[in-house]
Amino acid sequence: MATGHRAQWKGFIKFGEVSCGVALYTAASTSERITFNTINKASGNRVNRVFIDSETEDPVPKEQQTKGFEIENGQYIIIDPEEVAATIPESNKTLEIEAFIPCSDVDDVYFDKPYYLTPDKMGGDAYAALRDAMKKSDVVAIAHTVLFRRMRTVLIRPHGKGLIATTMNYDYEVRSSKKAFEEIPKLKIEGEMLDLAKHIIGTKKGTFDPATFDDRYEAALADLVKAKIEGKALPKPKKVEVSKPNDLLAALRESAGLMKAAVDKPKRTAANANQGTGRQRATRGPASKATASRTAPRRKAS
Repeated sequence: MATGHRAQWKGFIKFGEVSCGVALYTAASTSERITFNTINKASGNRVNRVFIDSETEDPVPKEQQTKGFEIENGQYIIIDPEEVAATIPESNKTLEIEAFIPCSDVDDVYFDKPYYLTPDKMGGDAYAALRDAMKKSDVVAIAHTVLFRRMRTVLIRPHGKGLIATTMNYDYEVRSSKKAFEEIPKLKIEGEMLDLAKHIIGTKKGTFDPATFDDRYEAALADLVKAKIEGKALPKPKKVEVSKPNDLLAALRESAGLMKAAVDKPKRTAANANQGTGRQRATRGPASKATASRTAPRRKAS
């Protein structure tokens, strides 16, 4: 792994009677986001968090703090941190693969956090054999191990030259989709409405490129901080125009018309450039090409 990255976990991966040393590295991180501290307006000093008693409002020092489970409103049973620590499962530092399954069997609503799973220097052959066999068999692996003081289910899948290990949510942690969708009425869309919706989808098909998606909130925060540092006027937020269509079918028709116009516009512009005097053709021709280039639909996800 690149210098500067620290392994979150080191252990072994085992499939059958084969095992090799591996390490987990964080694949996604929020450390690059802009963060703020809480400041005392009067002094300009940073504010520290202090735990206080909810009834007496007296500060509670760390040595007096313990764990508690609420059994009734305001009634708790005390559980010492040592008792909690005793329930942590013992770790053998092994990601033991229990099954290989088709990737389509896994609903991504169960995905938790991704990690890059890399081999150690001595286990490269076994690691590569597992990776390549999974690719050719078009399967992913389900494994279990103790990670971060909890027993975890882990999904392992090939990714480029390596493997990605994604911790999984347990079934009790995933809310029922039936309950979430139970109030959605049963509707069957047909005819023009369905055709228009399919047309709009067809005009906006593309490929997924994460680099094309901007974190606009983070960029706005960066502009705000920069303006404050430089003592400049704060940037004005762009006004968002919210459309209010009379009905769904009218909105679909409008959207389909706009999509068609976007596709046809370069042709009409080029045709118009060929009309008029020779001087007009000379001056407008290049502009029409630039316009056509700018308005040509991109083949990336919108």
